[in-house]
Amino acid sequence: MKYILAIDQGTSSTKTLIFDNQGKAVAKGCVDLKTNYFDDGFVEQNPEDIYQNVLDSVQECLIDFANQGFDFQDIASCGISNQRETFVLWDKAGNAQSPAVVWACKRSISICEDLKSKGQEPLIKQKTGLIIDPYFSGTKLLWLIQNDVNLKAKVEAGEIFFGTIDCWLLYKMTNGKSFKTDYTNASRTLLFNIHTLTWDAEILKLWGLENLNLPEVCPSSHDFGFWIYDFRLNSFQNNLQLKVTTLIGDSHAATFGEGCFDQGTAKVTLGTGCSIMMNIGQKPILSSNGMLTTICWSTQNRVDYALEGAIVSCGSTIEWLKNELNLFQNPAETADMAEAVSDNSGVYLIPAFSGLGAPHWQMNRKASIEGMTFGTTKNHIVRAALESIPYQIKDVITAMEQDMQAPLKSISVNGGMTKNQFVIKFLVDLLGISLKKQRNADVSALGAAYLSGLKSGVYESIEQIKKINQNHTLEILPDLTNEVAQKGYNSWKKLI
Repeated sequence: MKYILAIDQGTSSTKTLIFDNQGKAVAKGCVDLKTNYFDDGFVEQNPEDIYQNVLDSVQECLIDFANQGFDFQDIASCGISNQRETFVLWDKAGNAQSPAVVWACKRSISICEDLKSKGQEPLIKQKTGLIIDPYFSGTKLLWLIQNDVNLKAKVEAGEIFFGTIDCWLLYKMTNGKSFKTDYTNASRTLLFNIHTLTWDAEILKLWGLENLNLPEVCPSSHDFGFWIYDFRLNSFQNNLQLKVTTLIGDSHAATFGEGCFDQGTAKVTLGTGCSIMMNIGQKPILSSNGMLTTICWSTQNRVDYALEGAIVSCGSTIEWLKNELNLFQNPAETADMAEAVSDNSGVYLIPAFSGLGAPHWQMNRKASIEGMTFGTTKNHIVRAALESIPYQIKDVITAMEQDMQAPLKSISVNGGMTKNQFVIKFLVDLLGISLKKQRNADVSALGAAYLSGLKSGVYESIEQIKKINQNHTLEILPDLTNEVAQKGYNSWKKLI
């Protein structure tokens, strides 16, 4: 039996899991990570804290592994999935020259407005598949350079190394011997051409970044370097030598872990917000319907692309009903409350608390509750809030199908909101196709493990992984006679 160590470095914690050759997690470690939020919309982390957080998480997992009687020598390789868009700047010695600027940071709003006013967005979208937005790394990099004279001088002198978190971790793990990233992480920076699979020289020149040291970009499943990890166990010093054979952004890893291997297969992550990613095959499609185009995942001989849509308010809508309207004490109550009424009685909640995201991009719109009468109860409002989640997902899936000019083949769901049976049942009936759900909730780590194992020989092929996934997947079937969901959606479209 051979095993894969998978590190899932997220915004709030690092999880480390060890998987066997049947995709089963046999050991786990999880350590929380501090994030600094500032009043001006800045969001930062300490780069050294991130690296130490990973080491602590790995040690916790290895202790669990050893306590079960497993042998470290049977770990074949390591895969890393990471929070996307967050980046670090460092020098050749591996000393951080900036904070880790987190994906959620809004410091570059004015820079984005300036770049758009100069007419640069069509060029950026054509080359990168993205829009000019603070979400992506490039504009926040420009902010750092513009606001730090010393840093700007070091960039111009060719002394600064740039990388997303996967790249930073790899550089530290290999003592600077390996300066690499993968296509998925590079494709979230605004600096990478998704057509040529290279850093884009025209964008770099346009933004004055020609002398910035950028990592070699490789497939997600690749020989990235050799990691020698020293750790203590039962008062003894241990030395673990691992090949790092996967780097991949966490949403992309989840897409692979969910088994989105073919064109038209998609995954939905239902959390505070909602991330939807659909595999569109081996050629990029630029969206005409408000989607982003990105690299889905890649192996040595194959690069798959994806359309991605982000929904701003998902679980956060339910939290608002709980915290501000006090309609219930525990979100687990909401499914029964929604089922207590036969339909929404014409009540709709438009969850534009922070605007509406894909595919509408009505970012100045405000939230509203429509269609209330004196007969409206709190159950109707709760039901309307829960229904807004499947309605928004349907909006995104429809836009993706229009861009791809082909129907959705299958969809997998993960995230905390999947525990709500009303949402899942309503979604499956609205989409009219079965939903797939992994028994293992840590799908980003699983995706990184699968890709790592493909490179190190633990898994033979994607076809084998498909068969393994079938043993770990629940299937939820739609009720095709249920017209309530479809009628409700037709009214939703008119309100939107």
